[in-house]
Amino acid sequence: MGLNYIWDLLVQAQEAGIGKHNITFLPAKVYSPYMELSLKELNAAKGQHDVEVEINPHYRFPDMFRDLLDINLTEDEEFRLVLFDILIHFLAELDLMQGMNKREFYIRFVLRDLEAGAFGSRVKELIGLFDPEERELIVCAILRMYDTGETLNLLRSTVSRIFKRSTIYVNNEDKDEMLFYIGQKQTELAARKLELLMELFLPVRYRTEVYWDCHVGIIDAEDTMILDRIAMY
Repeated sequence: MGLNYIWDLLVQAQEAGIGKHNITFLPAKVYSPYMELSLKELNAAKGQHDVEVEINPHYRFPDMFRDLLDINLTEDEEFRLVLFDILIHFLAELDLMQGMNKREFYIRFVLRDLEAGAFGSRVKELIGLFDPEERELIVCAILRMYDTGETLNLLRSTVSRIFKRSTIYVNNEDKDEMLFYIGQKQTELAARKLELLMELFLPVRYRTEVYWDCHVGIIDAEDTMILDRIAMY
């Protein structure tokens, strides 16, 4: 994730395990007039206790910092740098509040709970297998589940978005059953991802069958009736 504004930096710092109090903002001595941050990303700083970040304060806040950073002003430099750091931290917090809507706050809170084990130890263990985009899909589905109480359609839509070639069949007539055709070879990673989705969204009363690269044969559906490629049901 590239960094464009100071609120981006706070979000990435949190993801990298860097506390806000460990970040010191400094006025950049050399900077582009078209960028606020010279730092591209914080991955290289993971594990570090303190991180210094240079800011171009004239990109968005020229009126606020013009006098404080006047090159002709040489007195009280240490005090001015401390004041600069405090002001940028304050502006970064405002940025964070304005740059995220209510829905985004909910997404981050639920994701934090997933990673902290609030949804169970298995979910905590497996959520890290998903990339950031997939994790956001899962969290949005959880929020939708809270809003509507729906589970089956959310399970189907989330599985289909993570496993692009998948198809899910639901049998509610004579038994509560779901058949998952994933459309790819089974791997440990894919199996564990599917396990998490079932853990979160599958109603307890449903039994499941999972078919990976061989589809259950369906009469009149030629693609599913290929010899040696038909799964037994």
